[in-house]
Amino acid sequence: MVINMRRLLLAAVAALIMTAALSACSGNTADSGQPNTEGGNAPVQLTIWHDKEDAVAAVLQAELDKLQPDVTVTLEKKNGLTEALKMVGNDPKAAPDMYFFAHDKLGVYAEMGILTPVTEFVDAEILDGFLPMTTQAATYKEEIYQLPIYFETLLFMYNRALMPDEEVPATTEDLLIFMKAATGNGQYGFVEQHSTAYYSAGWIHGFGGEIISSDGVPQLNSEKTIAALEYHLDFARLMTGESEYATVNTLFMEGKAAATIGGPWLVPTVREAGIDLGLAQMPIVNETGLPIAPYSGVQGLHVLKVAADNPQKNVAIKLVLNQLCNPDIGVAMAAASGCAPALAACYELDAVQNDEMVMMMREVAENAVPMPNIPEMDVMWNATSNMLVDINMRKADVRESADKAQKQAEDLIASMQ
Repeated sequence: MVINMRRLLLAAVAALIMTAALSACSGNTADSGQPNTEGGNAPVQLTIWHDKEDAVAAVLQAELDKLQPDVTVTLEKKNGLTEALKMVGNDPKAAPDMYFFAHDKLGVYAEMGILTPVTEFVDAEILDGFLPMTTQAATYKEEIYQLPIYFETLLFMYNRALMPDEEVPATTEDLLIFMKAATGNGQYGFVEQHSTAYYSAGWIHGFGGEIISSDGVPQLNSEKTIAALEYHLDFARLMTGESEYATVNTLFMEGKAAATIGGPWLVPTVREAGIDLGLAQMPIVNETGLPIAPYSGVQGLHVLKVAADNPQKNVAIKLVLNQLCNPDIGVAMAAASGCAPALAACYELDAVQNDEMVMMMREVAENAVPMPNIPEMDVMWNATSNMLVDINMRKADVRESADKAQKQAEDLIASMQ
C-alpha cells in the first residue's frame, strides 16, 4: 500500500515539475510559489523545522533522502520553535513547510489557522495502523493534525541492587510498604518529582481525575483530584523535600533511591552510572483499581497550511508523509534513540521486541494519557505545580490549595478569551 502510494506520488511530482518547466519555457515567469525549474526538472524543495537531538534528526533525514531526486527535504533545527511558529504563521517567505514536534501545541496552531489536517495527505486506512493513543494525541476538534512518528512516556524504574525483581510493587500500597521499610539514613525507597504537574498527573489519572477537561475546564478542585492529592501525600512525606529534576535523578543514579518514575531520556545516563536497571509497569492504585497513568508525548510531523496550498508542494508533502508511514522509520528511531514507534506494525519486528525499554513504553502506553493539546493547557502547568508545592512542600491544606489553584486557572483561561 505505502509502496504503491509512493510510486503514484512520484509520478505526480514529476508531472508537476514538468508542467512548471514547460510553463517556464513558454515565458510564463509569474510567481507561482513553485521552485524555479528553468533549465531542467528541479526537485521540489521542502523545509522541516525541528528541535530534536542529532540522532533523531539523522534517522529522519536518512529516510527522507530516499525521496531524492524528486523531492529534497531540508531539516532545520530551530531554537524556540513554538514561538517562532507563532511569529511566522502563514507567511510563505518565512514559514517552514512542515515542522516535527510534540503534539501538545497543535491546538494553539490549529486555532491560529496555520495547520492542515494530515488526513488530506494520508489515507484513513494507513492511519488506522498507528497506535490509538498516538492518533488520539494528534487529534484536535475531530481533525488529525499530526502524523505520529514516536512517543515517550514515564516509566517505573528500579535499582535491582536495592529493589529485587520479586519486590517490585504491583500496587501503590505495596510501594508504600516498601518505602517505609527502605527510607532512612539518607536512603529512599522511592523518589519522584512529586511537585511538578507532569509527574503528578499520573497519580491524578490513577484516581480517574484530570488536570483539565477536554473542553478546557480546569479540574484542580474536583473530588477525584483532591482524593489523589490527599492520598499521594503519604508518599511525598517519605521522599526528599526537594523534587526538582536534578535532585531526584541524582539520588537514583547514586544508589540512594531504590526506585523512581522517570522518562526514557534518563535510561542511558542511569546505565552509564553502573545501575542494574529494571523497568516495570506502573503500580495499581488500591483505592481505584486503576494504574498510575502518566502523560505521554507524541512526536511527529505537522503540515503548514501555506505549504499545503501550494499545488507542487502539496504533492511532495503527500510523498513525505507516506514515506514515513512504514515500519523502517520506527525501527530506526528505536535503535538510534530509544524512541517508541507510533506505528503498531513495528512491535511485530524482532529489532523492536528485543528492546526492553521500548517494549515497556508500549505496555505503559495502554494506559498513558496524551498530554492535552488544547490551548487552555498552557496555563495549567504553573497553576498545577504551584498547588503541588503548596500541598507537598509547604504543608498547606489540600482543599484550600486546590480551590485557590482552580480560581487562578479559571482566571487565566478567562483572560485568554
